[in-house]
Amino acid sequence: MPRENGPSDRSTASTGAHETAAQSPFPPVDFDDGPSGTILAAAREILLRERYSGLTMDRLARALGVSKKTLYVHFSSKDAMVAAIIAATGVSMRRQVTAILDGPGGFPEKLAALLRVVADHVGVMSPDFLQDLNRFAPHLFDEIQAIKERNIPTVFGRVMRLGVEQGMIRADIDVTYLAEYWLQVAKGVHDTAMLARTGLTPRATLEKALDLFFLGVLTPAARKKVGRQLPGASRA
Repeated sequence: MPRENGPSDRSTASTGAHETAAQSPFPPVDFDDGPSGTILAAAREILLRERYSGLTMDRLARALGVSKKTLYVHFSSKDAMVAAIIAATGVSMRRQVTAILDGPGGFPEKLAALLRVVADHVGVMSPDFLQDLNRFAPHLFDEIQAIKERNIPTVFGRVMRLGVEQGMIRADIDVTYLAEYWLQVAKGVHDTAMLARTGLTPRATLEKALDLFFLGVLTPAARKKVGRQLPGASRA
C-alpha cells in the first residue's frame, strides 16, 4: 500500500526538484513553485533523458523520494503530466520571445535572440524522443505541433514585419503568407519520418531550414548582418 501524502513527502519532493533544476542541462521552463511544479520539473528531466516510455510513476516517485499516491494527488495520469509539461514549455517560450520583441534592439538582434530560444528548446528533443512519443502517445506529439500553430503565425509575423520596417526583409513579400509558410517548415523540424530519412536531429534540421529560408527573404545587406547570428552559422 502506498503511504499517505504527508509533509515529509512535500519537503522531499521540493528539495529534489530544486537540486534537479540547478543541475539540469535543459533550457528552463516556468513551472509553479508549489508541489505540482516540483513534480513536473522532475518528470521533465526523466522525459527528455529517457523518453516518454521511460517515464513511469514508479520511476518518478523514486526520483523525488515520495509515494506514487503523492503524484496522483496532483496528476491523474502520466499523460496529464506530460501534457502539462508541453503546455508549460509553450507558455515559457511565448513569454521569452514576447520579452525579446518588446525589448530594445533592432531586427537583427531580436531575430537572433528569438531563434536562440527556439533552437534551445528544439535541440533537447532527439529523434528517438520524438519517435517514442509519436508511437506511444500521438495525441501528445500532436500537441507540440498545435503549440506551433497557436504561436508561430503571431510571433514570427511580428518579427518579420519589423524586418520589413527596418529594410531588412524584402518589402515585396507578403508577411502573413511568410509566417504561414514558416509554420509548415517548423512543423517539419519534428517530422519523425523526415528525421529518419535524413538522419538529422531536430536542431540540425532547424539550422538548415533557417539558412535556406533567410537566403530568400533577406535583403543583400541584411544577409551579411543577420546571417552571422543564425543558429549554426559559426559551424558553417
